Amino acid sequence: MVVEKEKLGLVQIFYGNGKGKTTSSLGTALRACGNGYSVHLVQFMKNGADSLEEQIPGEIKSLQKFPNFTYKRFGMDGWVIKKPTENQIKSSKEALKHVEESLKNENIDIVIADEILYAVQLGLLTEDEVVSLIDSKPKNKELILTGSHIPLQKIFDKADLISQINKIKHPYDKGIIARKGIEY
Repeated sequence: MVVEKEKLGLVQIFYGNGKGKTTSSLGTALRACGNGYSVHLVQFMKNGADSLEEQIPGEIKSLQKFPNFTYKRFGMDGWVIKKPTENQIKSSKEALKHVEESLKNENIDIVIADEILYAVQLGLLTEDEVVSLIDSKPKNKELILTGSHIPLQKIFDKADLISQINKIKHPYDKGIIARKGIEY
């Protein structure tokens, strides 16, 4: 299989108020892994259980079957309500540092920073920190950013692809909560 790493280097963004931002990035990961690229997923703010390892979603379990897929999850000390806690900010800074290090790793072709844009929207990171991350990205690395319901113009100005995922209708509006195997 011929892997064309010289064609990598773009910044992709999936954002909006609709369901499917992480799913879109992981669809890209699935395609990339199947074509021989190495993908590393860094999840910001993904914690719905007492321990991050207790709640490994089905999509990660599936992607783990690829030897060229790796991931690291960063917990959040609960949901961000109004003002972030020191631990929530610390966790986001650690995740950002891990993304920076992952981009420098020669064995990784594509880095997905899942929910990093929510970290900016909620005040855990600054827009300038993410712009600096993009600016420091090696030219042969693909970087995918997800999250946020709002446009973040400084970051968007640096992107090569921006997909806005809009909610038209959602089962949650009828009181149907997230279902294992479908939404997570």
